[in-house]
Amino acid sequence: MKTRNFTLLFVFLLFPVFAYSQVTEAEKHLKTVETDTIVGWKKGIVTGINLAQTALVNWSAGGESSVAFNGMVSTFANYKDTTSEWVNTLDVGFGMLQQGKGRFIKTDDRFDLLSKYGVKAFSNFNYAILANFKTQFAPGYNYPNDSVKISNLLAPAYLLAAVGLNYVPNSYFNAFLAPLTGKLTIVNDDALSAAGAYGVVPGKKTKGEFGGYARLAYSRSDFKGEFLKNIALTSKLDLFSNYLKDPQNIVFNWENLIAMKVNKYISVNINTHLMYDANIRVNGAKAKLQFKEILGVGFFLKL
Repeated sequence: MKTRNFTLLFVFLLFPVFAYSQVTEAEKHLKTVETDTIVGWKKGIVTGINLAQTALVNWSAGGESSVAFNGMVSTFANYKDTTSEWVNTLDVGFGMLQQGKGRFIKTDDRFDLLSKYGVKAFSNFNYAILANFKTQFAPGYNYPNDSVKISNLLAPAYLLAAVGLNYVPNSYFNAFLAPLTGKLTIVNDDALSAAGAYGVVPGKKTKGEFGGYARLAYSRSDFKGEFLKNIALTSKLDLFSNYLKDPQNIVFNWENLIAMKVNKYISVNINTHLMYDANIRVNGAKAKLQFKEILGVGFFLKL
């Protein structure tokens, strides 16, 4: 177990070295995105892949061979004119880790597609409609028990459609408030459906809800302060309340990404995800607060 933990530590310490180019390229891209009001299309994409591999054969110091990879794509295509705005974003991530002769274990798995269209209403408000689809790609298991499947492709998947007002006071912040929102939870897996996973009625593969929705987003990469000028920040908070059942059980997702270039040798990025959903039972028990954090530190030295 000690050698396993040591090798894991080695792999994750190695990750930031491969991640350095991804973080700095993402920062360069974020820094070049202008926060203006030019009419027309604005498009962008950030991609990256991290790879780490260790091979040990009859290695007297001990340890285990390992392979790990993590890839991500974050892209947007936004259109704006004098009376309307259309925002489209796609975030995809997938990562796996294998140690020794064990099976591959997921470290990341997400697909998030969002489209929002708004028409000028008054002052800083737009009448807007929003559609959002989220799912994952591969089965997930209740590790270390890799025989108990707890998720799969389209199990779960979430489709949300909302109508409301979008408040846009500046180019950094916007708040979408939708009192009319439909949410569809999909569990397209026979075993998970039979178990009533993710709040569906046992044996059913979908669950419909109607309620209120709010989405707050802040994104900025052109801070003026000396300490903040090398920081790019994105924060998104989603809230949903089902009017039809237990409206007090608010579903929320809060994601944050901070990319910072400390100096010409060191770069840091932090990604956090905090969520709660009363319909998601953790390890068969009651619903719990869920948290994920990914920290990458890149070191670069040219001799």
